[in-house]
Parts: sequence; C-alpha cells; structure tokens
Amino acid sequence: MSATITTEEATIPKRTVRSWAFWDWATQPFNSVILTFVWVSLYLVSDAFLAPEIAAQNADGTITCSQSADASTAYCTGLADLSATYGWITFAAGIIVLLIAPILGQQADARGNKKKWVVGCTAALALIQFAMFFVEADPRYFWFGAIAVAVGSVVSEIAGVSYNAMLFDVSTKKTVGRVSGLGWGLGYIGGIIALLLVVIVTELEWFGMDTSNGMAYRLIAVGAGLWTIVFSLPFFFWVPETAARTERPRVGFFQSYAVLVNDLRGLFRQDRQTFWYLIASAIYRDGLAGIFAFGGILAAVSFGFSATEVMIFGVALNLVAGVATILAGRLDDRFGPRAIIIWSLVILIASALFIFFLREEGKVIFWIGGLVLSAAVGPAQAASRSLLTHLTPGNMQGEVFGLYATTGRVMSFLSPWLWSSFILWFGATHFGILGITIVLVIGLVLMAWLVKKPVRQAPAQM
Repeated sequence: MSATITTEEATIPKRTVRSWAFWDWATQPFNSVILTFVWVSLYLVSDAFLAPEIAAQNADGTITCSQSADASTAYCTGLADLSATYGWITFAAGIIVLLIAPILGQQADARGNKKKWVVGCTAALALIQFAMFFVEADPRYFWFGAIAVAVGSVVSEIAGVSYNAMLFDVSTKKTVGRVSGLGWGLGYIGGIIALLLVVIVTELEWFGMDTSNGMAYRLIAVGAGLWTIVFSLPFFFWVPETAARTERPRVGFFQSYAVLVNDLRGLFRQDRQTFWYLIASAIYRDGLAGIFAFGGILAAVSFGFSATEVMIFGVALNLVAGVATILAGRLDDRFGPRAIIIWSLVILIASALFIFFLREEGKVIFWIGGLVLSAAVGPAQAASRSLLTHLTPGNMQGEVFGLYATTGRVMSFLSPWLWSSFILWFGATHFGILGITIVLVIGLVLMAWLVKKPVRQAPAQM
C-alpha cells in the first residue's frame, strides 16, 4: 500500500488506514482464542464443568462423541448439554445488541463520537477477559464463565458498529475492498500469533507452573485482555474522531427509537436494495457467527481433537483465512463484493456438508473441510462490510451499520436455536452442523435473489 491513498474523493494517510485496520488485530484473541479455539471449546464446554462421576466415564480418553456408539453415553450427552446451554446464553446476549446497537449507531452519527464508542467498548472487553481469570474448573462456575463470554460478545459487537461505520471514513470508492480486507486479514494474522503463543506455553508445560483448577485457561484469558489493550493503542492515537453529522437529529436515547422507525420506513421506501441486503446478510452472517461459535466445540467434542490439536488447527485456519481475506479484498475491488459473498457461501455450504456426511472417517475430514471452509469465511465477512459501504447513504453510516449489527442479532436465534435443536433432536453434537448449514443456505438464496450488484453511495460532504 502506498504512503497515502489518493483519489478524487479523499487523501487518507497510510498510518490512519493501518491504525484503523489494527483494531481487528487487537480484538482477534477474544474471537479466536476465547470464543472459538481455546477457552470456550477446550475449557468452558469440557468435562471440567461436568459432574465428577460423569466426567470419570472418559477418564481413559477412549470415548469419541462423533461415533454413533459413543454419542448416547452420559458423558457425550453432558457435553452436548453444555454446548446447547452455551448457545442459548449467546442468543440472550444477542437480544441486548438487538435493542441498543442501532440507537448507539444513530447517536454516534449525530454526535460524532464513533471513536469514543470503539475505545470505551474495547476497554470494557479487556476488563471482561481479565474477569475470566476467576472462572475455576468447577460446574458451579459454568454460568459465570458463559455470561462473561456473552457480555464480552455484546461489547465487542457494539464496538464493531462504530468501527465498521468508520470504514467509510478511512477508505475511498477505489480502496474500500482492500481496506476492509486488510482489517480482516490483520485480524486473522493476529489470531495466528495469539494461538501460536498459547501452543508454545502449553507445550512447554507452562514453565512448570501449577495449572490445576483451570489455571492455564484463566491465564490465557488474562493474556488476551492484555493483548487487546496493547494493540488497540494505534487506533486510539492515530485514527481521528469522525465529524458529527449535522443533518442527523440529536435526540434522547428513547426518542431515538422513534427516529429509528421512521428511518426504517424511509429506507424501505427509498432504498429497498439496502433494506433487503440487511435482511439477507443478517441470516448468512448468523451462519458465519455459528461457525465461529461452535467450530472449536465440534473439533474437541465430536472429532476428539486434543487441546494442542485444536490450537494447531486454529493456527492453520487463521493462516488460510488471513491470506484468503487479503487476496479476496483485491478481488472485491475488481469483481464487486456481491460476487465474493455468493461464492463464499457456496463453498461454506459444501464444506459443512462434506464434514457432516464423512465425519466417521475421522479427523482428516475435519481438517480438509475446515481448511476449505476457512478460506471462505474471511472473504465473506470482509465483503459484507465492503458491500454495505457501497449501499449506505453517506450521512447514515453509523445508523445503517448499527442496523447491520442489529439485523444480524435479530436473526441470531437461528444458528444457536438450530444448533441446539438438532443436538436435542438427534442426541449428538455433530448434528449441530446441519442447523448451521440450513442458515447459510437460506442466506445464500436471499442474497442471490434480492440483492443486485450495487453502485457505491457518495460520501457526505464534510
């Protein structure tokens, strides 16, 4: 990337662009280490939180919950119940975002304080990760741990509303795809390094430290919090606050809901393309969220991956996803984000079905399917953010990105509900794959049917 990004629209300093993109790096350990590959999948939904007599059934490590013969044991059923309960708690967190995300985005537009929301919520995310240190390896602490993760997801999502809305201010018509891809790509690379650090200290047996009572995972959460603080500093220092949008009404919090309703009506009447995109993307993005929320659980519970194997798997997936996302950012600028999204969803669906139907062939199937899947997840995410900047009116970035987060949370019951329901109906964790696949299929159909190739909206005059 050159020293500055220059077009007829704007001249944006290189340091500003990279500092904005580095926020993805700063918050990635929460997503990759806490949510997906380590803390939740290896600790929170592990036998550490089962009753001792049930956990003892697999003391020799011979039970494999992906095999039909083992799936109905009390041990596998107990793990499936933990996975399902965690899914319902994350759904409850989504309701909170549903209620407040568009209002906060609207207020940030009107008051010009997007950066303040990002910084405040990032600080809160770090504190929540520090609080996870107190989640001991005991069934009594399961709810505390699950709620801490859910609250972390809420503040991370709220920060993401304003952060994503700022993409409009740090990119131009010609560079939005690569800037969005740079952010996601740096996030994945940050995830790789964070996971590698966890692998190294694990293989070195924590330098002889006593890691009983879940101490290793509790320290990992503290490390993730420190990472978040340190690497969010470039955003704090070098990304400028956005200007207030004077054409947006400055009203109180509860009055904002009336403004929101009017804006939704206006969006439906005047910009139906954006309206339908919010609905379609809400569904498929919930499928993407389900992959992140439950992918590590599948590896550990259904395919019998050891802790080290899950982390190495996470490193490989982040590497593939990071490279694919950065490359896809350039394809986005050439072919458009809509094409990237549709092809990514096709690949995701095929990979998920490959894993489900060939699951009894063992870990190699999960490795192959997971690597292909990871090459599509990142591009779909980055292109989704990019496409919204093409569709969003220049004076409504914060609010529309708030709606983007909110509509995703409106549908956030789909993946957790179908994940938990398929596990309940069929009695094994791996059937949750089908629930997530259904969500992706619905999103793909709506995206291909309702959303046409966009022309990017011009930014508002400052």
